[in-house]
Amino acid sequence: MVKPRNVSSTLEVRDLNVYYGQSHALQGVNLTLQSGVLSVVGRNGMGKTTLCKSIMGLVPTSSGSITFNGQYISGLSSAEIARLGIGYVPQGRRLWKSLTVDEHLKLVATKGGAWTPERIYSVFPRLAERKTNGGAQLSGGEQQMLAIGRALLLNPKLLVMDEPTEGLAPVIVNQVAEMLVRLGQEGDIDVLVIEQNIGVACSVADQVAIMVNGKVNRIIDAALLSADRDLQQALLGVGRHAHDETPDNVESSGRPSETAPQAATRIYVSNPKVPNRWSPAVPVSLIAQSARTVTPVAASLGTAPAPMAASRGGVVYVCGTLDSKGDELRYMRDIVKAHGVRVALVDLSTSGKPSGADFSPATVAGFHPRGASGVFTGDRGTAVAGMTIAFERWMKSRTDVAGLLAAGGSGGTAIVAPAFRVPPVGVPKMIVSTVASGNTAQYIGAADITMMHSVADVQGINSITREVLGNAANAVAGMAKARQAPKPAVDRPAIGLTMFGVTTPCVQAVTGQLGADYDCLVFHATGTGGRAMEKLLSSGMLRGVLDLTTTEVCDMVAGGVFAADDTRFDAMIASNLPYIGACGALDMVNFNAPETVPDRYRGRVFYEHNPQITLMRTTVEENIAIGRFIGEKLNRMNGIVRFFLPEGGVSALDAPGKPFWDPAADKALFETLEQTVRQTANRQLLRVPHNINDPAFAELVVKTFRSLHACPSKSTKRA
Repeated sequence: MVKPRNVSSTLEVRDLNVYYGQSHALQGVNLTLQSGVLSVVGRNGMGKTTLCKSIMGLVPTSSGSITFNGQYISGLSSAEIARLGIGYVPQGRRLWKSLTVDEHLKLVATKGGAWTPERIYSVFPRLAERKTNGGAQLSGGEQQMLAIGRALLLNPKLLVMDEPTEGLAPVIVNQVAEMLVRLGQEGDIDVLVIEQNIGVACSVADQVAIMVNGKVNRIIDAALLSADRDLQQALLGVGRHAHDETPDNVESSGRPSETAPQAATRIYVSNPKVPNRWSPAVPVSLIAQSARTVTPVAASLGTAPAPMAASRGGVVYVCGTLDSKGDELRYMRDIVKAHGVRVALVDLSTSGKPSGADFSPATVAGFHPRGASGVFTGDRGTAVAGMTIAFERWMKSRTDVAGLLAAGGSGGTAIVAPAFRVPPVGVPKMIVSTVASGNTAQYIGAADITMMHSVADVQGINSITREVLGNAANAVAGMAKARQAPKPAVDRPAIGLTMFGVTTPCVQAVTGQLGADYDCLVFHATGTGGRAMEKLLSSGMLRGVLDLTTTEVCDMVAGGVFAADDTRFDAMIASNLPYIGACGALDMVNFNAPETVPDRYRGRVFYEHNPQITLMRTTVEENIAIGRFIGEKLNRMNGIVRFFLPEGGVSALDAPGKPFWDPAADKALFETLEQTVRQTANRQLLRVPHNINDPAFAELVVKTFRSLHACPSKSTKRA
């Protein structure tokens, strides 16, 4: 069982930037380790080791912050960081060759700590057998055991491990993985583990952070990443499905077909500079850096067609990998076409085979930052990842999208989903997928994508796929045609409001007073609700925001089910529009049924909202963390900010005599906000004596909103 902990995170990395000369190694990294074990994975060169070194003070940071148990450690020396309680197992072990195993351990052992040399020997019996051997006389596995043991003897509160299983035999890998699992279960030491072995990374942690190009691309459930090999390929370029392999286009003679496209060619120059008799040998790395890439496109692929001109209704794009799903995609294309809707096939195959699509793979691949060579790499994993990037960029170039339709398995779904999130809300987006019956949040995000379960695998036209694919194609065609019909003129600008059940009276009162002049769009603050509102704001579809229910931050801090992510409030920061917010429902963390509440929260104050939702009252410590996060976001807003602190309670449950009434917790929240926010004439925190659901509070919010937004003039409204 994990020991009870304060809610403040063990490790918190915020907007971290690190440069090596002109090379931007870490690019705004954000990462939080609440407790237990967190794995970080990524391809080589993505910044994982630099992240470890930044935490340990071994490389200077250009900007951003690193916090350990609430204390800023950015700028401290490595020795100071180690003394605070952070242990480090570096990549490459870094042992002293002249010291024996026993001398290594006794050199760093501390008196009175839970970890002693004897305990290390019990965990790693092989080290006990090699006590008198020097560091240079150990095998790679034994050296890694010693490096881990040395770090544990410091009795750290946080252990940072960089590639702990690199180069180890499978039996040793299993032993290290078991030790990491045990550390997480005991709860005395939290662990940040950088790991290339996906199996180990997913087995030792509940969540895995994926680093791409110096950033944390996403944090995903370990079970989901472990089970989805196609997702591993798309994000990490690892793992393969044997049954998905596409045979090479080889004739019976064994020679490559003349129509097979050529792979990208690297041209190397052995002497990048003209040599003379005194010139030293050119390093291999310099030759590799000077090489250029040539990616010929086979004539059968055709030239890239010009973008279709925008027309009434636009084009429905049917997208997918024609080399494996060609019959299915053409079947849907023909149904859409039969409705009289303009339709085009987009081929996202990575095999490099000739395509009869309206937009060939080479056309789409050309939108990759490195051109087609960034997609047609010859490696299926990196090719899928490259096509995902290229297709998203291609979609951003389109101005004629009337609808989007795709069908595929987990790999095909992963390729199309980011691009399908690009068009604005309202454009029909349908994905028929084998994974649509499971957790689809990572595919849909905050977009209005519709996912339809394929029931049977998307593999040929049969009695099941004919019905399912037909329904999807007919649905998209119908939605696209319906959008062509004249729509009532919009005479009110749209504004976004966040609401929860416990702030409903407030939001209803506000919308009642503003509804005559504004189109009030209410978003349920369930994690995706906040993201959806911010997506609309980023798309320019909202004229203002009344962010009265910021409760998603509570779940992010304490691990609830309706959590925001680190990008919460970023759309408001980028918009420069006036921002009105409040501490709505910052008194609660959401879990599902009571039995789903983590054991570490036993003894807390709970309220059963309904049989499926259990609410937990936030504590003083949690409110401090919440206030600090929101306050730092408010500091980054350049527009006018008015953020309300309702002293009479932040929800219907936070009032005198109600279950969540806790003046001390609210006080901690308000005071942390006031200590964090740099208040100016434009950026103000407003303490008010009301409960958030009092009519007087709603009236004050409306008055403030109207003072910052000119009321739409009736003369400017469209007929």
